[in-house]
Amino acid sequence: MATKPTMFDADQLISLFENATAEGSGKLKKAVGDATLAALQGRELTLKNIKAALKTVADAASAGAAKNTMAGVDAETLLDKAVEGMDSALLKAVEANRTALATLTAQGADLREKHLKKALADLDKIEDTMFDTLKKASETAGAPLAGAWNQVLEKMQAGGTLSGAQATAAAEQVAHMAQQMQGAMKSSRATSMRAAQALAESYTAMVSGVLLGMSEALQSGGRSAGGAGRSSAKK
Repeated sequence: MATKPTMFDADQLISLFENATAEGSGKLKKAVGDATLAALQGRELTLKNIKAALKTVADAASAGAAKNTMAGVDAETLLDKAVEGMDSALLKAVEANRTALATLTAQGADLREKHLKKALADLDKIEDTMFDTLKKASETAGAPLAGAWNQVLEKMQAGGTLSGAQATAAAEQVAHMAQQMQGAMKSSRATSMRAAQALAESYTAMVSGVLLGMSEALQSGGRSAGGAGRSSAKK
């Protein structure tokens, strides 16, 4: 039986940031990653929807960080964890795109076809989408959060994101795979292309399904691990 998508809870995320201590701030990365995936699930994985999910999560992180008065906690550290969590979630979104593109390419789809050409272009824009969304979050955060956001963004832009690097690698991998498939698929191309075309036209819905399946696998793995190691101390 399929697992239902986890629902995004803005109030819960705000509370986590508001009450985070210096010792417990490390847990925020996973919480933000899970929240971002929850915000992405249940919708087509377009750049527009990715931007909306990131904005929702960033706004919640800002709201919670602004309320945090715990000793030894600074807003920049909290927002650093927020960005790391969003980046980790986008890694899964990139992998979902790569899996879907590779599947269609293996079935004979042409990457020059408009839906797939756009998919590759969008994959290359994921990092810029994250930068743009977080920049707008910093502009609406207000002092002193705006200053903390700017520091976080400067570091992120200087070093790049993991999801951006993986998106570039994924696009190159799929393009190379397509070149290899061109000759091999010539004999049966007409039949395979009809099936691939139908899938390509609903590409973003397909990617959403891949992402949900990945999340379900992670949840199942977590439950299995939990059942096998209940006597182990929690980190």
